[in-house]
Amino acid sequence: MIVAAAQFTPAPGDIDANVRTMAELIRSAGVEGARLVVFPELSLTGYEPTRVRTDPGLHLAEDDARLGPLRDACRAVSAAAVVNGPVLTASGRPGITSLVIGPDGMLLTRYDKANLYGIEHDVFAPGTTDGRFELDGVRFALATCYDNRFPEPAERAAAEGCAVYLASSVLDVANDSFEKVYPVRARDNALYVVLANVLGSNEAGTCEGRSGAWGPDGERIADAGPADPGFALADVGR
Repeated sequence: MIVAAAQFTPAPGDIDANVRTMAELIRSAGVEGARLVVFPELSLTGYEPTRVRTDPGLHLAEDDARLGPLRDACRAVSAAAVVNGPVLTASGRPGITSLVIGPDGMLLTRYDKANLYGIEHDVFAPGTTDGRFELDGVRFALATCYDNRFPEPAERAAAEGCAVYLASSVLDVANDSFEKVYPVRARDNALYVVLANVLGSNEAGTCEGRSGAWGPDGERIADAGPADPGFALADVGR
């Protein structure tokens, strides 16, 4: 099982432009053997909570037509994708939502970020359930950025038989999670941890990618580097 941890600089508030970029990354990663492509937190709009709060046009639905190119890309290369954006919940507010699009272009599951941070509390609805899905017999767990500061989500994932823990995040250059969170979640729970982080500036600060993965021993096994858009490939087979 090859997973691609993708990174790029989202265009603030431009869903169509970001979808085009993400579709290209899915196709490129699929050609290189990726069965799953993971994108950063709020990559559909950029990490722009203030803009999301004031512009309802940035709120998406699970079956939103604007996501059509992503579904097409998944079908074209027979790969799944974890795409994250402000997707409406039953409360009428958007969640910080990971939609998992399957290799057939259909929705496998959704996960709404449970642990909101800072301004997110004023804009988004928190999720209440863990995110899980299976692909090719491998069980995956979903988490989003601040979720990962808490050990319990990864502990539950391991207890429920997940092999791979997928983290869609926005981490600025001062964030210590690369050393103190993601490798620890991997090592403490014998999980593969795959991180997708953004490039560029946004409301969280300046971000320098370093998308990639850690093995169950906590060692880095893939790193997309701090500057270039693209992806890192990780073999998460056991």
